[in-house]
Amino acid sequence: MTDFSIQYNPRMIDLAAGLNPEQQQALNVGLGPVLVLAGPGSGKTRVLTHRIAHLISNLAVNPYSILAVTFTNKAAKEMNARVEALLGGRPRGLTLGTFHSICARLLRVEVEHLPFNQNFVIYDSDDQVALVRNALKELNIDDKMHRPGGVHARISAAKNDLLLPEDMPLTNYRDEVVARVYARYQQMLMASNAVDFDDLLLWTAKLLDDNAAVRKKYAQRFEHVLVDEFQDTNLAQYALLKHLASFHRNIYVVGDTDQSIYRWRGADYRNVLRFEEDFPDSQVILLEQNYRSTQRILDAAMAVIDRNPHRTRKQLFTERGGGQKITLHKALNEQGAGRFIVETIAMAVAKKEAKPGDFAIMYRINAQSRLIEEAFLHANLPYKLVGAQRFYGRREVKDVLCYLRLAYNPSDEASFGRVINVPPRRIGIKAQANLRALALQDKTTPGMLLIRIGDNPQDPIFAGMSSTTLQAMTPIGAMLSKWHALCKETETMPLMDRILADVNYHDYLLAEGDQEEGEDRWENVQELRKLASEYKGRSISEFLETITLVSDQDTIAETAEVPTLLTLHAAKGLEYPVVFIAGLDDGTLPHSRSHDDPEEMAEERRLFYVGITRAKDRLILIHNLYRNSFGYAEAVEPSRFLDDLPDEVIDGGNAARLEHPYRPDRWSAPERGPAAVTQQYRPGMSVRHAEWGEGMVLNSRIQDDDEVVDIFFQAVGLKKVMAAFAKLETVEKDEAK
Repeated sequence: MTDFSIQYNPRMIDLAAGLNPEQQQALNVGLGPVLVLAGPGSGKTRVLTHRIAHLISNLAVNPYSILAVTFTNKAAKEMNARVEALLGGRPRGLTLGTFHSICARLLRVEVEHLPFNQNFVIYDSDDQVALVRNALKELNIDDKMHRPGGVHARISAAKNDLLLPEDMPLTNYRDEVVARVYARYQQMLMASNAVDFDDLLLWTAKLLDDNAAVRKKYAQRFEHVLVDEFQDTNLAQYALLKHLASFHRNIYVVGDTDQSIYRWRGADYRNVLRFEEDFPDSQVILLEQNYRSTQRILDAAMAVIDRNPHRTRKQLFTERGGGQKITLHKALNEQGAGRFIVETIAMAVAKKEAKPGDFAIMYRINAQSRLIEEAFLHANLPYKLVGAQRFYGRREVKDVLCYLRLAYNPSDEASFGRVINVPPRRIGIKAQANLRALALQDKTTPGMLLIRIGDNPQDPIFAGMSSTTLQAMTPIGAMLSKWHALCKETETMPLMDRILADVNYHDYLLAEGDQEEGEDRWENVQELRKLASEYKGRSISEFLETITLVSDQDTIAETAEVPTLLTLHAAKGLEYPVVFIAGLDDGTLPHSRSHDDPEEMAEERRLFYVGITRAKDRLILIHNLYRNSFGYAEAVEPSRFLDDLPDEVIDGGNAARLEHPYRPDRWSAPERGPAAVTQQYRPGMSVRHAEWGEGMVLNSRIQDDDEVVDIFFQAVGLKKVMAAFAKLETVEKDEAK
């Protein structure tokens, strides 16, 4: 690490000015281990940076003896800027940065103890997956059965848990495969004098654990260790922090277990519990005064999060007053929710009650943005998307659209170039170049030539091609030929389904990275399928043209004063005057993957809590009565988290919780007038649906001027449909039979 042997002349600064009593306690707390549990909007970054300045200026601690770590470069820059502003200049020698950057510096200094050289390179994500692919090939392991992305995700998780290949538990054949690939992967990294991102943490933690001299050197040097967002640390990060604080024991961690929402990345909120166990003499300080939200918003957030176990409760309060009550809006479906959001924003801006940039629309998964984006586009209102690409610009969506375009027009070279090797088919750049050269020679296009390969690989024109290239291209050529023929006789969604099945795209997405990311990408594909289902009776060309016009909208600059669309995960650390949280339906938030896993369910609750606490002045929660299930309306259940909200914080109180068709006993219903629709279906009736075939009515009820019918279909099981949309036929059974 760089030598910062300098003299520092501290000057006393009144750093307590403007801090509340709890913040002052956190600032002036004595030496030893300190745990600051900071509620949302409670000024945790302010406290942490003031503490650093306090150590340097008022306690005369040499900056060289201070280590402060956080998770992102953005957070590190902000902390550095605040410390400099407080001290009136840069404190030379202070080590403040991300975990990964600090570990990389330490490893280069201590490289003599490590199995690589000082000029080691750090492989990025693409490099890592490519290396796993090579390892699979060397070990003669089928990369279709064990996808490189999926294997790499398992290796990454093992490293975060400080497990080397020989340490991995082997409970099944897949575990054995991953361990073998992991071992070979590490050998190949070392042969290339390279490390991956996880190695930066793993090697540092192992070095400090195994080498007493190195551990003593850094533990003695860093008199004070300060950590931001402590709840997001993984096991490797926690281990190296313990080692670095083992001599002076002045470890000062700031975090909030209630905002731990990155379990899928390896973050473990239980490190807060481990901290209290490993440092039983630690001083615990709660920061409960919120400077962001109104009290009603905080009351709603506390009501949601208090249901989670294994946490230290915080009584959040503010001096901003009660504020507006929370709006609980029942939308008919996702399209209706999008229109409601746009109309609410447009009205508030027209009345000059708010500026466009005051609004944020949050949702659980990226796929939910599509219909919201389309509502903005339809109203000709600009917006910006944070933390993800626009829906039609997402990789998996573009892949599927390019497949459709290529099937419709095999001469589309841009689409050909995108999907020819997606999923991987061992059709490399050289093979593609040879095909293009041959197409040019034959005065055709690569796509049309690929169809000829699929139809007749023995054609003399391909005599100059290697057998390996022909073997790789023949299957995709045959599929393209079949898809192109289908374009003349089928509609968009059946063709899309055929393509997805033929290329096994679902398994490809799951294998590309961790399980949750793959499922999120697949949900985006499903969202595209839903859109395709709306083009029944319309041509594929019409579908593609519509998509092109939408996806070609001008992008909005990041600094534009426009409403912001973002996932709840991306919202962490942000704040907005007005927040919409859309799609509060069971199965979406909480996500269906969490229903059988208490830990996952607790994290879903934390995710909702984070979303609620982003709102400063107004919070609008939206749930849907129905979702579009490929052209048919299916009833959905409102998020169970909405049950936790106190009536007194909701606009309209209990009356806002309108009866829901999925569970009429879920929320009590207000009094209403006589139904305008007569029930047509009764339990036991046989009906026929155009797509799902015959079924039996189990129950029916009038809801929102329509009849909602529960039907068990022999082909697809239980469905809940709106009679007006489903176009059911009554089936008369022959009693004699």
